[in-house]
Amino acid sequence: MAVTQQEIENRLWDAADELRVAMPEAQYSSVVFPLMFWKYLSDTWEHHHQEFLDDNKGLEDLSAEEAYEIEYRDYQSFEIPFIQRGTAHERRASWSSILATITQPGLGKRVRVSLQAIETANPDKFSRLFGSMTWTSEEVLSSEVLASVMQAMDRTPKMHEGNMSHDVLGGAYEYLLKRFSDGSGTRAGQFFTPREVVELIVEVLNPKGFESVYDPACGSGGMLIASANLLKARGGRGYTLSLYGQEAVLDTAGVARMNLFMHNLTQFEVEVGDTLRDPRFKKPDGSIAQFDVIVANPPYSLKWKPWTEDPRTLGGVAPQSSADWAFVQHMIASMDPKKGRAGVVLPHGVLFRGGQEAVIRQRVLDDDLLEAVIGLPANLFYSTNIPTAILVFRAPGTKAPERQGGVLFIDASRRFTKAKNRNILTAADIADTVMAYHSKFDAVGSPIDLGGDGGVAARFVPGAQIATNGYDLNIGRYVSHAAVEQEDLGTLIDTYRVARAVRQKVEQRMLTILAAAGIEGFDE
Repeated sequence: MAVTQQEIENRLWDAADELRVAMPEAQYSSVVFPLMFWKYLSDTWEHHHQEFLDDNKGLEDLSAEEAYEIEYRDYQSFEIPFIQRGTAHERRASWSSILATITQPGLGKRVRVSLQAIETANPDKFSRLFGSMTWTSEEVLSSEVLASVMQAMDRTPKMHEGNMSHDVLGGAYEYLLKRFSDGSGTRAGQFFTPREVVELIVEVLNPKGFESVYDPACGSGGMLIASANLLKARGGRGYTLSLYGQEAVLDTAGVARMNLFMHNLTQFEVEVGDTLRDPRFKKPDGSIAQFDVIVANPPYSLKWKPWTEDPRTLGGVAPQSSADWAFVQHMIASMDPKKGRAGVVLPHGVLFRGGQEAVIRQRVLDDDLLEAVIGLPANLFYSTNIPTAILVFRAPGTKAPERQGGVLFIDASRRFTKAKNRNILTAADIADTVMAYHSKFDAVGSPIDLGGDGGVAARFVPGAQIATNGYDLNIGRYVSHAAVEQEDLGTLIDTYRVARAVRQKVEQRMLTILAAAGIEGFDE
């Protein structure tokens, strides 16, 4: 009997809950996802191995080498190698083999050896897949707790395609991602973007069959998976997309790879590294690789080491205090010149902050690369409660004729539903925002309002008007019902620090002059 979504989700959460005595919920993912994926691989391998044995009952005379060749040519797509041979107790690096030794000392070490063996035996598919595996150390996670987690997870039905669909399996993985994020708060923001925000940005960019999709800050891989899911929902073949991602954190990159495999997506590459300092996807000549669709929710206001000489520096170099526009510059450089488009979620500060960011913003607008600014409600994300916006870019000269020479502003900040820990977007909120994005506007940029009070307001604004406003993109300047301008916390802190430094410098100069004049008592 097929396994239900609810059944597998409940079983997996029971397994995760065994960790409550050993670590905070924010760390569950580093243990549960590798174990879950290991069980999935093992169950899948054993299922195909049994099919091989059933189909070849008359071939007992085959040598071990011949049997291996047939099995891995016709039945298996990866290898679960032996980790112990030549003794009376042969053992593979499989879930069931290690589970049989669960009461013996050194469980964590055996788990680690097994996962490393799978990575080594399948370098093209699973290299560094399971992350750092620090949790296999007895000092981090005792054998007793690890055994409890494995025994609870073993009560999950067999995770292979003969027993459950990839939709169920992938859905269970996403359920855990969301559950961990709901429970762990801000830490989750580093690898998980709320699903409805992902759906909105992917709907706007609309990836098509056989296109390439790239996320330079891919986290758990949700935007890549959503791109394939959208294509499938529209009658296309999601597996025809070529998916690419880069992630700075090794363990999080592993989570993304496992997530993609669980969704039966195999045409992907996820690289580990700092995208700004060391972009891993390049052309043969060393220049930045280019893609049809680029999506991202990068870390906001990230402090970074600015570029000194880099071809991505369109208009200038982003300040050390915030890499927001550096991520935008990287995405623009990554757009295919013929049909490239990009969508990125960023705090509102990128729309109006001054200094080098204003210079970059002016260049991007003068080059007519920015197509739309979509204002989102506050408190949508696990990592911050500030309002954010989606910025949509198109490769030079590829905007639709009616969108050239200006920017579409959409205010969807009033469209949300309050949930337990944050606000959420409903399917209707997403649909109305996408409708506003696809709406036609007259030449004078008259605003439209979809849904009246509490709806989605939109207006196409000519570039000349934006230039008159000093290239300020604050949504409230152009759409009447937009909320009052809200600076993000990082901007406020930076402004305060500058003012405090100026005040301290003036005070010190005054005290020096007074001391030189023999006047004391003013240093309190």
